[in-house]
Amino acid sequence: MKTYAKKDIKIGWEPEKCTHSVKCALGLSKVFKPKEKSWIQPENGSKQEIINQVGKCLSGALTIQY
Repeated sequence: MKTYAKKDIKIGWEPEKCTHSVKCALGLSKVFKPKEKSWIQPENGSKQEIINQVGKCLSGALTIQY
């Protein structure tokens, strides 16, 4: 699992679970940028925006860690 920090939360990403549905990128494109390295840029979104969008991940590849 790879993690990306945002203040008091971390975004966890498990690439082997990712189905690349692009829901993350379409829903919060300022944070989830699949064509960039690092593709998750938590500094560009609010904590609540990120939590809301990660909750929509269909595959479970994205998680929030407190």
